[in-house]
Amino acid sequence: MAKLKKQAKLPEWASRVIALRRQLKMSQGELARRMECSAMTVSRWERGMQAPTADYYIQLGKLAGKEHCWFFWEHAGLQITDVARTLPVTRAGGPLTAVPPLEHARAGAKVSPIPAQRMVAVPLLRAVAGTHGNRGDRKLSLDMIASSKLMGAPSDWCPNPRYTSLLRVRGQSMEPLIHNGDILAVDSFRTDKAELDGRVVVVTHEEEGLCVSRLRRYNGIELLESENHEYDSVVLGKNSGWRVVGQVLWWISAAP
Repeated sequence: MAKLKKQAKLPEWASRVIALRRQLKMSQGELARRMECSAMTVSRWERGMQAPTADYYIQLGKLAGKEHCWFFWEHAGLQITDVARTLPVTRAGGPLTAVPPLEHARAGAKVSPIPAQRMVAVPLLRAVAGTHGNRGDRKLSLDMIASSKLMGAPSDWCPNPRYTSLLRVRGQSMEPLIHNGDILAVDSFRTDKAELDGRVVVVTHEEEGLCVSRLRRYNGIELLESENHEYDSVVLGKNSGWRVVGQVLWWISAAP
């Protein structure tokens, strides 16, 4: 008896196209006419043989509506920060709260109160960034990830508070700088690789997920490096699939 071939698992984007077409109650031909492409192209999307181009992903996002649009738009490389940069007025601000003057807790010490500070509430996202050798959560941006709590930070630690969020780290390859379980503050407004040489960044890949690394530029070649050089560097090229989602501003460690 001939053995049945195991059916390959569809990429998530293919499953999402199928789900969207069924939600819209369209045939492949009807969706193709709406997208101004061939029915064969839609068929290839749904079989996972060919991914939509960025233009088609944007069109699919428009059809998907508010609840699911960002899945398709993120695959097109679009981020909320990109939209913000095109608006007539963009302000780096956030929900700021005045903190009352603080006093030192040392018994008997005669010191002046610490001046009041402006604080910003930074969301701790329900996502984990891996390090080299450890996969992170499969998210293409930080824009639409739900948060579990808010943490206060001084406003001068967060130059773009509306685009600053917190992620946990998984893995040891960024040690001794960043440890497993640390919490990173990531500024998703800062994604220009030309300005991030030598900086710690969070990058993403459709298969590998979120990853924290250091961006280096050598003679026009961009690399992702771990602090532990026993791990191989990754070339950050156009066809590598990696994309910068933000600069790491600072990080904190959990209490033992």
